[in-house]
Amino acid sequence: MRRTHSWAVSAVFALILTAFLYSAYRGHAIAEAASASVSVDPAVLPYYAFRSFLRMLAAYLLSLTFALVYGTAAGLSKRLERVLLPILDILQSVPILGFFPAAVYFFVTLFQGRTAGVEMASVFLIFTSQAWNMAFGVYESVTTVPRFLGEALEAYGVRGWLKYLRLYLPASIPKLVYNSVVSWANGWYFLSPAEVIGTGLLLPGLGSFASAAAQQGLLGRTMAAIGTLVAVVVAMNVFIWRPLSQWAGRFRYEFSPGGGREPESFAYELWRGSRAFNSIRRLFTRVFDRMFIALLSLGTAARRLRQGKSGRGLTALRWVANVLLLATAVYVAVVGARSLVTVFAHPLPAESARIPLGLLASSLRLTAAFLISAAWTIPAAVALGHNDRLYQLVTPVLETLAAVPATALFPVIVFFLATRPGGMNLASILLLLTGMQWYLLFNAIAGVRAIPRDLREAARSFGLHGWLYWKRVVLPAIVPSVITGSITALGGGWNALIVSEYVAYKGSVLSAFGIGYLLDRAVYESQNFQMIWLSLAAMVLVIFLLNRFFWRRLYDRAVIHFRFDE
Repeated sequence: MRRTHSWAVSAVFALILTAFLYSAYRGHAIAEAASASVSVDPAVLPYYAFRSFLRMLAAYLLSLTFALVYGTAAGLSKRLERVLLPILDILQSVPILGFFPAAVYFFVTLFQGRTAGVEMASVFLIFTSQAWNMAFGVYESVTTVPRFLGEALEAYGVRGWLKYLRLYLPASIPKLVYNSVVSWANGWYFLSPAEVIGTGLLLPGLGSFASAAAQQGLLGRTMAAIGTLVAVVVAMNVFIWRPLSQWAGRFRYEFSPGGGREPESFAYELWRGSRAFNSIRRLFTRVFDRMFIALLSLGTAARRLRQGKSGRGLTALRWVANVLLLATAVYVAVVGARSLVTVFAHPLPAESARIPLGLLASSLRLTAAFLISAAWTIPAAVALGHNDRLYQLVTPVLETLAAVPATALFPVIVFFLATRPGGMNLASILLLLTGMQWYLLFNAIAGVRAIPRDLREAARSFGLHGWLYWKRVVLPAIVPSVITGSITALGGGWNALIVSEYVAYKGSVLSAFGIGYLLDRAVYESQNFQMIWLSLAAMVLVIFLLNRFFWRRLYDRAVIHFRFDE
C-alpha cells in the first residue's frame, strides 16, 4: 500500500471515528435528559453502541485470559483434563439465564446496589456467552500440536514457560482468532438478555434499545438499532478481525518454505504502516517481554528453592494453599446445598412434570438445526480452505453475517413467520440454525486452513484424489475441528433456546413449547426458583451426559487416529 494511500485512509478513518464519538457524546446528553432508564430515541444509538461495545470488550478480555489459562491447563495435563473438561461441559451447557440469579445477587450486593454492580453483572453474563468456545479452541490447539515439535524443543532444553511461549501459545493463535469471531458474535447474540437483566435493572445499550423498541412494536426503531449494530459489526470485521486473521496466518505450521500466506487485508497494511500503532505495539512488546522474563526468573528461582533446603517450606506453603482452596470449595458447596434445600422445601410445581416433554421438543429442534448446519458448513469449509481466492472473497461476508446477532432480527423473523404454517416452531429452528452454524463453519475452516501447503502439494504429486485425498489429508485436519465445533455449536444451541422459544413482541408473548420456554416462563413470569433450578438441572444433565459419553469419546478417538505426525 502506498504511503499516500495509507495516509488518506487513515485520515478518513479518523474523521469517521471522530464523528461517531461526537454523536455518542450528543446521544449521552439526550439519554441523561430522558426520564426513562432506556430511551428509544434514535439519536441515542451511537452512545448506546459505545456503551455496548465497552461491555463486550471487557467481557472479551476476560474470556481471552480465561481461555488461554484454562484451555492450556486442560490440554497439557491429563490429570487436570479429567476435572476441567467436565466442568467446561457443564458451564457451556448452562444458558445465560442460569447465571442470572447468582451474578445479579453477587455483583449488585458487592457494589451495594450501585450502577457499577449492574454493569459488572452484565459483563459477567456476556463473558459466559464468549469464554467456553474460546477455551475449547485453545484446548484443541494444544492437544493437536505435533509431538515431534515438543520433543525437538525439549531436546534443546526448552521447557516450562519458554516452551509455552515458543510452541503452545503460537499454536493456539489461529484457532483463537477464528473462535474469537464466533465468540464475539455470540456476545452480540445475548446482548439483550445481558442488558435487560430484570425489572429495574436496565442498562443503556443496543440490546436494551432493541428489546424496548420490539416490546412497543416500533419496528422502524428496532431496524434502526439493527442497522447501527450491523455498522459496528462491519467496522470491526474490516479493521479488527480481517487484519487479525491475516496476522494469525503467520502461525500456521508449514514444514517447507514458500508455504503461502493468508489473503491480504488493506486494514492489516494500514495498521502495520501506522506510526502510532507501531509505537503502541513496541511499548506493549517491551512490557510483555519484561513480564515473561520475570516469570521465567521466578520459575528458575522456584526450581532452585525446591532443590535446596527451602523445598520443605514451599511444600508447606503449597499445602496451606490447597487447604484454603478446599475450604473455600466446601463453603461454597454448603451454602449452595443450603439454598437448594430452602428452594425445594416446598412441594414441586405442577409444571415440573412437563420438563421431560420440553426436553424432547427442544432436542428435536436442536437436532434439525444441527443437521442443516452440518449439511452446508462442512462442504463449504473444505471449499473455502482449499481456494485462497474464494476464501478471500467469501470469508469477509460470512464473518459479517456471523457477527450480526440473529436475536436482533428475531422480531422481523417472527413478524413474517408467526402467522404461517409451522409458526414459532419454524422461527425457533431458524434462529437456532443461525446461532449454531457459525461454530461449525469457522472451526472447520480453521481445521482445513491448518493443513500444511507442502502436504497438499505432496498429495497432488502422488495423485491422491477423491475419497483417498479426504481420508489421508482432509479428515486428519477437519475431524477434531468439526467435533470441537459440534460441541460448542450444540452448547450455543441450548443457550439459544431461551430466546428462540419465548419472545415478547407488541406487548404479547409468542412461544414454542420446550425447555427454553419453561425456563423463560419461570424467570420472567412466575419467578419460580424451583422451576428455574429444575429446568437448568435437566438441561445440564442431558448435555453433560451427551458430551461425556459421546462427543468427548469421539474427540479422544479422533485425536489419536487423525494426527499429521502419526
